[in-house]
Amino acid sequence: MIEARGLARTFRARGRTVEAVRGVDLDVAAGELVGFLGPNGAGKTTTLRMLTTLLKPTAGEATVAGCDLATDPVGVRRRIGYVAQGGGTTPELKVIEEMVLQGRFYGLSKSDAAARAAELMKRLDVADLDDRVIKTLSGGQRRRLDVALGLLHDPRLVFLDEPSTGLDPQSRANLWGHIKALRDEHDTTVFLTTHYLDEADALCDRILVIDNGKIVAQGTPNELKAQVSGDRVEVGVPDEHVAATAELVTKLPDAGEITTVEGTVRFRVPRGDTAVPELLRALDGADIPMTSVQVHRPSLDDVFLTLTGRTLRDAESAAESEPAPAAEAEKKEKESTDVA
Repeated sequence: MIEARGLARTFRARGRTVEAVRGVDLDVAAGELVGFLGPNGAGKTTTLRMLTTLLKPTAGEATVAGCDLATDPVGVRRRIGYVAQGGGTTPELKVIEEMVLQGRFYGLSKSDAAARAAELMKRLDVADLDDRVIKTLSGGQRRRLDVALGLLHDPRLVFLDEPSTGLDPQSRANLWGHIKALRDEHDTTVFLTTHYLDEADALCDRILVIDNGKIVAQGTPNELKAQVSGDRVEVGVPDEHVAATAELVTKLPDAGEITTVEGTVRFRVPRGDTAVPELLRALDGADIPMTSVQVHRPSLDDVFLTLTGRTLRDAESAAESEPAPAAEAEKKEKESTDVA
């Protein structure tokens, strides 16, 4: 459904050329739900905008939904659905008015657009909102409406750009169910960008991780987590016993990545369930009281830390406090494109 080779994009920012995307190769098969993961400035949004014809690649080639990205961008647009992070509705219109209007843009007759709108609103639990003004909808309702609008012309491939950003936990869980149904019940291929690691873990058949403009890893969530060497164990002890506890940890078979902070000793071992009882016996023998113990299975955040040297949360915080040149240049170009 998607095949890209050497996809690249450069921007001019702060008086220099910035390589936002540097030779991305990716494949998405029909019927897959693929997550695209990376921090701001990593090239995630730039890649998405190229695949949806909103930005022209500087180099490389891609086929999207059977159409060549460079020579047939109109064909790509006809065959894909795109749900932008900021949505694409008119706040003052009623839900049914917006649905029919956008259906008409896709070439549907008024009656066909109304019928398709009714079908999608029922599927996405917004059927009782057809006479509501869009600006009065809740965040979850509006996001489900955005997804419905992206499906009006029955595309086989849908791009969802951070679909659950800003939603409360209940609305996120509801939306996740609808996204899963796109794949499971309607055989729609979904390309999903997200900042939420739990979202990628829960929804995606396969995950692509991008950093510094390149794909640095890909695989199923379990395959990616298997790359992290073992479980992370956290043991709480009184401050005065931290050093002695860390010394005991060094004697555990295959223990590594040992760190200490404020009454806690952290380390990684292949099997936390077997290492903890051994450590407890050692602590008891040394007369060191334990205040807490936690064993964490590898997570996607651990994967990101292993691949990039930072957690996704830390990367996001840094990007928000000081935008990267590529992200800044992309934002300016996006604004100019939107105005045009």
